[in-house]
Amino acid sequence: MTKNHTISATAADPTVAAGTAQFLTPVVLGLQALVVNGKQAHWNVRGTNFLSIHELLDTVVDHAQAASDEAAERIVALGLPIDARLATIAQKATPSAIGAGFTQWDETVRDIVADIDVILVDVQAAIDGLDEIDLTSQDIVIGIKAGLEKDRWFLSAHLAE
Repeated sequence: MTKNHTISATAADPTVAAGTAQFLTPVVLGLQALVVNGKQAHWNVRGTNFLSIHELLDTVVDHAQAASDEAAERIVALGLPIDARLATIAQKATPSAIGAGFTQWDETVRDIVADIDVILVDVQAAIDGLDEIDLTSQDIVIGIKAGLEKDRWFLSAHLAE
């Protein structure tokens, strides 16, 4: 029989940990959905701006993975587990417009920007909610927001007229 022990390096207040996880979990799940959808878009983008969008999507995916990892590790550092299995992501993340097949570059960019916009809503809710709970976690989420907004800008610039 296996015994599970929770070892907290910071001996976090359980109320703080639970409150923090409440705000960080949707961020983690949204970012993990962006990783999956961004890779799907990366493989199937087509059109005149193929190469630049194809490469930019890899960057977006890398940033989303790193940000998700940072937020998830914060939850675990506070002594709670995180469930970011694909089934959990699929169940809780907002559906994406990213399709299963080839898509023109401009539609791909619009769809990924829309995915980022959905995540930014959860990110802002986390920033607002963590203000009274855990400033360290809030700082992490502020950094995630800055990165998402920068990736959104880089993508949107391709659509500018």
